[in-house]
Amino acid sequence: MKKAVQQIMLGTVTASEAQARETLHRIQAAGYDGLELNRFMIHPSSLMVRLMTRAAGMPTGNGGKLDWHALLRESGLAVISLHADLGSLEREADAVAEEAKSYGTDKLVITGMYRFDYSDETAVRELATRLNRAGERLARQGLELYYHNHNVELLHAGSRRAYDILLDETDPAYVKYEFDSFWFTDGGADAAAWMKKLGGRMKLWHVTDRGSRQTGPAMTPILKADSVELGTGNMDLETLRAIAVDNGVEAVVLESHRNWIDKDPVKSLETSAVWLNARI
Repeated sequence: MKKAVQQIMLGTVTASEAQARETLHRIQAAGYDGLELNRFMIHPSSLMVRLMTRAAGMPTGNGGKLDWHALLRESGLAVISLHADLGSLEREADAVAEEAKSYGTDKLVITGMYRFDYSDETAVRELATRLNRAGERLARQGLELYYHNHNVELLHAGSRRAYDILLDETDPAYVKYEFDSFWFTDGGADAAAWMKKLGGRMKLWHVTDRGSRQTGPAMTPILKADSVELGTGNMDLETLRAIAVDNGVEAVVLESHRNWIDKDPVKSLETSAVWLNARI
């Protein structure tokens, strides 16, 4: 199982070629094998995308102006997968496929749908059809399509949850899954049970821990939870890791969100690497 870092963590530490080079060096030195890239971070992004990601605490930075092919080649890090959006795959499938190939990966990941009603059964079933079509087209070029969840897929769409519809109505030959255990845990679901249900269709695992940084006496007996470094929170990561191994997961991808130790994403991923390197 390879170990990778999601590029969304790196927006604040890739402002220049020199800073990006140093960041990638530290990622490689920490024991990671590669990165998971985002198309909106390796190309100049729109103002809307920059505002949305900044509001979420994960700014895109200046990555769209950098030569990622050269930076990655120099660092020795591989590209595990490439995140894209379904609209781009439908409009310009060949161009997106060629870009993935240029980075040496055969994995394209759909990162969930914006402005989409996951409680609408008809819409979710149509999404499954669209994923099948996109996956089939990519398969003809030797590429694989993955669907990445957040927590919105836990909504009920008719008699089933949206995620159940996607699992039931996507073709295993054309659609695989990158499971994010943090977001399903955050949504109140049993991440281990869902990972077992996915079985061999789960080839990529997005991981972070979930907990609180509260120290000393708390104002109330209720703590606010957020993503934290691996092994420092309260998720049962040992059980999830064992299931990932049983499922034949090919890569585990670290992604934590803004709540980094000392507000430093590189220090955060280095801390998480200690847990990963001891187990993978």
